[in-house]
Amino acid sequence: MVQSVLCLAGPTAAGKTALALAWAQQRGGVEIISVDSALIYRDMDIGTAKPSAAELAAVPHHLINTHDARQSYSAAEFARDAHRLVHEIRARGHTPLLVGGTMLYIKALVDGLHDLPPADAAVRAEIDAQAAAQGWPALHAELLKVDATSAARLAPNDSQRVQRALEVFRITGKPLSAFHASAAQILPPLPLRLIALQAQDKAWLHQRIAQRSGLMLAQGLVDEVQALRKRGDLHLDLPSMRCVGYRQTWQMLDGVFPAAELAERITIATRQLAKRQMTWLRSMQHRRVLPAESASVTELLALEHD
Repeated sequence: MVQSVLCLAGPTAAGKTALALAWAQQRGGVEIISVDSALIYRDMDIGTAKPSAAELAAVPHHLINTHDARQSYSAAEFARDAHRLVHEIRARGHTPLLVGGTMLYIKALVDGLHDLPPADAAVRAEIDAQAAAQGWPALHAELLKVDATSAARLAPNDSQRVQRALEVFRITGKPLSAFHASAAQILPPLPLRLIALQAQDKAWLHQRIAQRSGLMLAQGLVDEVQALRKRGDLHLDLPSMRCVGYRQTWQMLDGVFPAAELAERITIATRQLAKRQMTWLRSMQHRRVLPAESASVTELLALEHD
C-alpha cells in the first residue's frame, strides 16, 4: 500500500505558507511541493505572495519558478510532477509536504489521471480567436449544445476548462464527459492526508485578504505588472495573467477602471477565489480541519499521525 502524503490546503491568505515552513523546520527532513498554479511563474513574485528567497532557501521547495508567464501548466502535468517528486523525496529519506490552494491540482491527485486526447495547438488557437470575437459565455453556450454534462459544471467565464472541453469535442467528435466516464486510468490516485486550514470566522479571513491586497500594492505590484506588459508577448487570455491581482492590475493599466479602485477590486476577486476554495474543501469528507485563526505547528504535528 502506498503511504499517504500530508497535504496542507486552504483558501488564499489563510496562513498556509507560514505554517508549512514552521512545521517543516521544526520537524526536519521535509521538502515542500507547491500546489499553486500561480507560483510556477517566474517574475511573478508580489502578486502571488511567493515565499521569499530566504524562505525558499530555508526548506527545499518544488514547483516554484518553473515556468515562463507565456506557458501553461495543466492539472495533469502537475499530477505527474507531484507523483515523481514524492517518489524522489522519499528516495532521499525525506518527507514530502504538499502545500497550496489550487484545488484542481488536488483533485487530479485524488482522482488520478485518465487517458484523454492530447492538446491541439491549432484547435486551441481557433477557439481563442472565437472567444476574442464572441466572448467566453458564447463558447460556453456552444459547449452546452455538445456536452451538457461538462457545461453544467463549468462557469461561463472559466475559459481554460471551457476551451479544453470544446477542444476535445472538436478533435474527436465526442464530449469530454464521455472520456471521463470511460477512459483508462494512466496515473493512480495519490493517497493524501488532507489537512484543511479553514477560517472559522469569515470576517477574519476577509480582513487578512484586504491586508494582503494592500501589502501587495505597497510592495510594488503595479510595477511588477508593468514590467510584464513591457515584454510585449503577454495578454489577459494567458493563465498567468488571469491570476488574481495580475488581471485586475492589467485592466487598471488599460484604463478599464481608475487606480483608486484597484485595491478593492483585488480584494473582491480574492474573496471570490477563497469562497470557491472553501466550497471545494468542505466537499472533501475525509479532510481534517485545522482552524486557521489559531493553527499551530503542534496541532499540525498531531494531525499528521492521528
